[in-house]
Amino acid sequence: MKSPLIEVDAARRPPLGMPPAVFLRDYWQKRPLLIRNAFPGLQSPIQPEDLAGLACEEGVLARLIQHDRASDRYSLRHGPFEESEFPGMPHQDWTLLVQDVDKWDADVAALLPAFDFLPRWRIDDIMVSFAAPGGSVGAHVDQYDVFLLQAQGHRRWQIDARPGAPQDFRPDAELKLLREFEPSHDWVLGPGDMLYLPPGVPHHGVAEDACLTFSVGMRAPSAAELMGDFIDTLAAEADESLRYHDPDLSPPADPNEIDAAAMGRVVEALNVLRMNDPDRLGDWFGRFITVYRAAGEVSSGQEDPRSRIEIEWDLERGASLWRHPWSRMAWRKAHAQPARQAKAQGAVARLYVSGQEFALPAGDAQAISAAAEIDAAVYSALSEAGRDCVQELIAAGHYRLGLDDEGEDEDGGAEE
Repeated sequence: MKSPLIEVDAARRPPLGMPPAVFLRDYWQKRPLLIRNAFPGLQSPIQPEDLAGLACEEGVLARLIQHDRASDRYSLRHGPFEESEFPGMPHQDWTLLVQDVDKWDADVAALLPAFDFLPRWRIDDIMVSFAAPGGSVGAHVDQYDVFLLQAQGHRRWQIDARPGAPQDFRPDAELKLLREFEPSHDWVLGPGDMLYLPPGVPHHGVAEDACLTFSVGMRAPSAAELMGDFIDTLAAEADESLRYHDPDLSPPADPNEIDAAAMGRVVEALNVLRMNDPDRLGDWFGRFITVYRAAGEVSSGQEDPRSRIEIEWDLERGASLWRHPWSRMAWRKAHAQPARQAKAQGAVARLYVSGQEFALPAGDAQAISAAAEIDAAVYSALSEAGRDCVQELIAAGHYRLGLDDEGEDEDGGAEE
């Protein structure tokens, strides 16, 4: 059996050049793939000067990396930056990186539906980098999947796809740069080309000319992150009356020894706290994975909020509800539900919104989680419970009311 290709042309079948099921089977978290013409004719939805302006804003996660060729040293600075800095920057060897640009720019966010072959809750953000000629962040390795889409200009990407490639870090760099890097593949990507890298593949990108690269990164929490949050949840929900107990205690052979029987009771005490209930475990994960991992928080910011009657009146007359760009949503089918509730509401599910959960009919949870915009048709199709939930989300700032003609001026940015 032939090994899957490492380079394909997707001009006839963007963005992967193959059915999503084939990509997921042969490449996802398995091997890299260079996809020529993943976005044929792509025109960058953001310009370098726009990115520089965004990097000067409070609350935006931005970094500036410069490379000194003579010493092969990289320096790192964090934003926000002063606008006056950029006109005086050198003509080569520096890179500006801005995280979460999809949260601030609706045109950049419009690229995300092209990645609907993946669960949306797995996608973390679109990071946009501008690099002057020769600009680079050095040879490094990521612990998450990433799609590197060339949006403007050209960038040379080198990767080491060999099994067991060295991954030791340089001790002299503030950044986590590889001590050794020997590429097995070398490509130059132009606008519309995209490189997929699974976790753990060493790579090095260098700008051939002034260029913009979009990095669609996945959210892949470490085992330590999962365990830490899970344990916090267990501790918060633990019943204080559930304690270590030993009604079967017998006189010890040595009163100073922690014997096997004692350890058995410890295991029993901990087992009581385990989330054997799949719904409790699912609710924990739904809340965890929808919490925005960066600094921004959703808030209504409304001193005089509109009433429900006014909102529904506006929806009937062409207004829409636009989701806050920092709101992360997902949904899950629930398993154990009271028979009366299941009968009254149909298939009951959970909607997770930025760490909160709502019990809803499955159709409502699915519709709301998919709705970046809620118009009269979407709203009226919801059950009463679904509409109540939307009103709660409006009050909390997850949606705001806007008229159709406002959408032309929207940049998708968060205003809070």
